[in-house]
Amino acid sequence: MNKAERLRIPAEIAIAALVAYLLGYWFTNLFPGYLPKIGGLWSAISAIVVTQATRRETTSSASLRILGSAIGAGTSAIYLTLLPFHPLGMAVAIFATVALCAAINVPSHGRLAAITVIVVMVTGSLDPKLSPGLNALLRLAESFIGTGVAVLAAGLWPSSNNQVDGDS
Repeated sequence: MNKAERLRIPAEIAIAALVAYLLGYWFTNLFPGYLPKIGGLWSAISAIVVTQATRRETTSSASLRILGSAIGAGTSAIYLTLLPFHPLGMAVAIFATVALCAAINVPSHGRLAAITVIVVMVTGSLDPKLSPGLNALLRLAESFIGTGVAVLAAGLWPSSNNQVDGDS
């Protein structure tokens, strides 16, 4: 692997994270009171998590991210609609989320779904007046933003366009 290739992934991740942060911040800022910095942060995290060494791996990671985020957002929205935030309740929601992923035969999505539960529940606890449903939908949308940026970056990045899976 040459020097340029060793720097490709760090550069791709850094640029994707920056673009995702800016887009996530802008998007979440459209909803007053819903923490635009968290929107930028969650979008950037999604871009970082999804970006892999090859386009195929990035695409595979993207589907994992989106389904996991949807399951976690749904579980946490239901919990927060019924009960206020509590760390023990968060642990119960994480258990239910990971168990649901296993039950619907997508156990590998459980970790990302659990992370989404934590983000939705903790951001909701920062301002309990926030709608649990809208909070969860925003976090899901931010996951879409970051994931989309990562997939787009992998598709547009010159080196990754020509890279064959497994080449390093």
